[in-house]
Amino acid sequence: MDIENLIRAQRAFFLSQCTKEPDFRLAQLRKLDGLLRKYENDFYRAVEADFGKSAFDTYTTEIGFIYQEIRFYLKKLPKWVRPKRIRTGLSSLPGKSRIYYEPLGCCLIIGAWNYPFQLTLLPAIAALAAGNTVMIKPSELAPECSALLARVINDAFPPGYFQVVEGGAKETTALLHHRFDHVFFTGSQKVGQIVYEAAARHLTPVTLELGGKSPAIVCPSGDLKVAARRIVWGKFINGGQTCIAPDYLLVHRSVEESFLKLLEERIRQFNYQPDSTHYI
Repeated sequence: MDIENLIRAQRAFFLSQCTKEPDFRLAQLRKLDGLLRKYENDFYRAVEADFGKSAFDTYTTEIGFIYQEIRFYLKKLPKWVRPKRIRTGLSSLPGKSRIYYEPLGCCLIIGAWNYPFQLTLLPAIAALAAGNTVMIKPSELAPECSALLARVINDAFPPGYFQVVEGGAKETTALLHHRFDHVFFTGSQKVGQIVYEAAARHLTPVTLELGGKSPAIVCPSGDLKVAARRIVWGKFINGGQTCIAPDYLLVHRSVEESFLKLLEERIRQFNYQPDSTHYI
């Protein structure tokens, strides 16, 4: 794929002004929703092939979030795009003042492997709703998911509007060599620094979603059963591959022993085994 020509096509598509029309944006979101529902079973199979996750787990951690996000923007977008009247300063009277919300332009989304659909399509939905063109670079570490995303989106949308570019570090580097109007990256701090540095050469704003440390604090005054259930769920969901999963616990000495027993009970109850249909 010729990345330079693709970026040029996206720039031209954005400058055509058609993405600024609210009706156009709503139509594209509905189209994407229809595609997801049409190929939903294929999305389940792709995630199972790459990760061994069940359809239940994929829906609760990926597909369900995407449907909810589209519904949210379909509901809120008509109100958000309307100009907002604000008070006019004395020096500008008798004029009137309004805030007009304008799209940025061409957006690049570099997805993560641990949630190959959710962490790629959620920022894409927001960018499309805002009237931008979008280019997605999925993670090469989830090849089946990447290939399916490319097939579904590239066959349904004009390349100048919404397109998926597959590949690895070479393709990501080639994309970052060009100027975008916004870059969204999900991944490690090390790669995030590389992305930020490349974008800075073009003064491109960047949204980074990076992993970090996520302690959980358990106090004697809390409901220990509820805390155990929530901590076990947050730690083990998606095979533990969640950037905000609890890393470690800070537990008051007075409840340490009883809380550890509750944790053990919850882990057994949730049945995180290789043959568990709700988890694999």
